[in-house]
Amino acid sequence: MKIQIDVPDELFAQLMRVAEAMGISNPAEAATVGLAEWVSRRKSELDDRDPNEKYEVNEALDELLAKKK
Repeated sequence: MKIQIDVPDELFAQLMRVAEAMGISNPAEAATVGLAEWVSRRKSELDDRDPNEKYEVNEALDELLAKKK
């Protein structure tokens, strides 16, 4: 799957600096790493929530996926 986003120049410059500092080949790869870390943290937060809240989030995701089909 491919996601395309437009980022402000300032954010792109920061991604370039992070990519260079981490030895990553390009800002897009740095953004992918950052997004993966963010998703992992949010998932951990969801796992710690009340089961009823988790269901609401999962239900919303199921609805989005159903619309996509």
